[in-house]
Amino acid sequence: MRSWWRCGDPPAHLGTGPVRGRGPSRLAWERFRRDRAAAASVAVLAIIASFAVLAPLWEHLTGHPYDATFPGTGLDASGQPRGPGAEFPLGADQLGRDVLVRAAYGARISLAVGVSAALLAAVAGTLAGILAGLAGGALDTLLSRLIDLTLALPYLLVAIVLSTTFRITSAGAGITMTVLVIALFSVAAFARVVRGQVLALRRQEFVDAARLLGASDARIMVTEILPNLTAQITVLTALLIPASIVFEATLSFLGAGVPPPMPSWGSMLGEGGDVFRTAWWLLAVPGVLLLATTLAFNLIGDAVRDALDPRFRRARRGR
Repeated sequence: MRSWWRCGDPPAHLGTGPVRGRGPSRLAWERFRRDRAAAASVAVLAIIASFAVLAPLWEHLTGHPYDATFPGTGLDASGQPRGPGAEFPLGADQLGRDVLVRAAYGARISLAVGVSAALLAAVAGTLAGILAGLAGGALDTLLSRLIDLTLALPYLLVAIVLSTTFRITSAGAGITMTVLVIALFSVAAFARVVRGQVLALRRQEFVDAARLLGASDARIMVTEILPNLTAQITVLTALLIPASIVFEATLSFLGAGVPPPMPSWGSMLGEGGDVFRTAWWLLAVPGVLLLATTLAFNLIGDAVRDALDPRFRRARRGR
């Protein structure tokens, strides 16, 4: 290294140790780590996730199960819910139930439904998009028409009809049904984006080289196409999670989501709408949690997109 410099040693800021290359994943992680909004969003999600995981602890400390009513202490003499205090840290609802405990269990439902529906839609949408874009012909036409048909449906109305038609009273089965309904209407948009990326990748030279070497379509899909879609799939999944959480909250708000008495942020918002003038905390607690969760996931999705594709970030700054 000394021979590169005409006079003396190289500058001190370059160091004397071996030069180590940084791969794309390391570069993306360093870009993501430097994003302050992403770091704050991760901290917010960690707090909300801890709040959800510790739901049984809040239930034990307060002595209030999420479905138990306490009209003697949770309601005042006129029958109105009591506000935040020593016994009910975040207040009580119109039935005398603890809002803190119900919000913690509602966080479990919202996060579980949102993440599960997004992952299920990502897997199914990626598979459908790759098959449609790589196979072409009749299969591409069939899958494309199914995607167009799904996108043309009024998804909220159809989701309400499906949820009410196959109404399930148990909490576990109700959560599963909600996840399937949300994933069903998220697959189409996911598959359309993946199909467009596959159509662009299938014309690249490395795909032609793999075909000339005798690789099958399945091998090309796994070893050539799928690795080049990792960035797009990661970003789409990160942005789909908050949309799924809002979708679940909307269904629960309309009474077509998770069945009672299992709490959900959407159902808590729907139940508190009648008495919000005198019990503001019934809307404030689930509303703030829902807003913070969706905003944090959206900011993380934007940061992941900027980290994996720095050209998009530079173009956005230029505009």
